[in-house]
Amino acid sequence: KLDLKPGQRVLDIGCGWGGLARYLNKVSGAQVLGVTLSSEQLRYARAEAERQGIANQVTFELIDYRALPARLAGQFDRIVSVGMFEHVGFPHYGQFFNTIETLLKPDGIALLHTIARADGPGATDPWTTKYIFPGGYSPALSQILPAIEKAWLWVTDIEVLRLHYAHTIRHWYDRCEAKKAEIVEIYDERFYRMWTFYLAAAMSAFKNDGHMNVQIQLTKRRDSLPLRRDYIATAEAAIAAQAGRLC
Repeated sequence: KLDLKPGQRVLDIGCGWGGLARYLNKVSGAQVLGVTLSSEQLRYARAEAERQGIANQVTFELIDYRALPARLAGQFDRIVSVGMFEHVGFPHYGQFFNTIETLLKPDGIALLHTIARADGPGATDPWTTKYIFPGGYSPALSQILPAIEKAWLWVTDIEVLRLHYAHTIRHWYDRCEAKKAEIVEIYDERFYRMWTFYLAAAMSAFKNDGHMNVQIQLTKRRDSLPLRRDYIATAEAAIAAQAGRLC
């Protein structure tokens, strides 16, 4: 969906531990900048890039994405954000998409991957707010799209991932169970119970209730992408073939 080309400059907003940034460089040869607000994530991401010998191609900064336009306006061919938008806060959606619009090159492409709710606007339950995601909120598409429109960005593709995340969380839960002794040793029994309770509840929300993942593709111009979606499947096949060769 990013339609990446070798040598393009990519921004990863909310890069976490740097895994996506490293992967994008690996499969496309793109130059990637990842930004985070976590010093611990920054240290790990930089160290891993050094270890893999790609620190000159994949870089990381401890910075609020909203500060980037002051020095990097119009500098990115691609922008991606995965699992960060849930922490932006509804009052700040306009600023988020305005920042993306400012940072993208005229023919640039952005891709947002976020948890969302299918049953309209709601609220984060108090338990999750207190113990897991303080300030976190999973929005409805009806809350996201108006902010995109006001930023004068084209919505070129929306995909709703209805069941995928339930399977992902199932794997996380199973791995936590398998590593219970190690988790309790590092933290304690109370933390383990809290975390597995959260995973079980989240799994149910994505399997039986109104939670889902959405991927929203954005451009500044209507002609930045092919007319048909075939290029996505073609790119996926090429990446799969490349992954086989790299392994």
